[in-house]
Amino acid sequence: MTFAASGVRAGDRSSDRSSDRSADRSGARGRSLLRRRAPARPAPPVGRSRVAIAVNRTLAVLVGLAFLLPFYYVVVTSVNSSSATASLSGILLPHWHWGNYSRAWAAEPWGRFFLNTVLVGSATTVLVLATSLLAGFAFGVMRFRGRNALFVLMLSVLMVPTTVLLIPNYIIASDINWLNTYWIQIIPFGASVFGIFLVRQFFLAVPGELFDAAELDGAGRLRMLWHIGMPMVRPALLIIGLNTFMAAWNSFLWPLIMTTSPSVQPIEVGVSSFAGADGTDFTAMCAAVTFTTIPVLVLFLALQRQFITGAMAATGGVRG
Repeated sequence: MTFAASGVRAGDRSSDRSSDRSADRSGARGRSLLRRRAPARPAPPVGRSRVAIAVNRTLAVLVGLAFLLPFYYVVVTSVNSSSATASLSGILLPHWHWGNYSRAWAAEPWGRFFLNTVLVGSATTVLVLATSLLAGFAFGVMRFRGRNALFVLMLSVLMVPTTVLLIPNYIIASDINWLNTYWIQIIPFGASVFGIFLVRQFFLAVPGELFDAAELDGAGRLRMLWHIGMPMVRPALLIIGLNTFMAAWNSFLWPLIMTTSPSVQPIEVGVSSFAGADGTDFTAMCAAVTFTTIPVLVLFLALQRQFITGAMAATGGVRG
């Protein structure tokens, strides 16, 4: 019994010593962590932060006004008289001639122009989205010989000026009887180098294990693209779609050269009809510019949040 009691007391003493040692080690570890911790930075003065916020907001307002000034001038000129368009008083206090809008609307078949523009813009956007998605998936996910060389060759197309190709493209369109048709306004713009590049960069940021696992499960390339790839690159597709449709809406030089009939011409060609050899009707032209800009402006404002979200995702998704 004596030996047992002494053994128990010795075990208690050893356990107490081990607990004391572990407590000392944890305390020393905590003190070393406190010493390594960097000192907190002092908070900036309240007055300085308020001044910085005021300066930033003032600069933002000035930049916004600089961008709104041309649109303001167009709107004011559209409701002014012809004699007041060049005077400062007429710009600040317009004469409110609302008849300029009815005169501009009656001058051209704007209903047909709007229909042509929506048709060309929608078809071009669908083609660009399809080609950008397929080509971006091929360059970003698939592995084949000569992939990087082919991608660099595609990017080199951006260095060729568009105006240099106008005459050769006109001759080709004439040979295949595409002049004065919808095809010549849609097919040449059915692929976008920027769209392919952006989608490819998004796919490079996607982990390759997702596609490897889908391939092991028996999924084909198109199934992987539809169920895995497309949800991953949806922000890029949104940016590409908006940019493509707005570019088609604002297209002027190409349809002006390739088309001659109002039955297939877009709205920008109709706006240019107010400038002729006898002079330019600025008030009617500005009225036409105003009511042709409002639809695409409303579209952009309605999709503004999605556009900004897609742009931020593109900024995070574009990697080396």
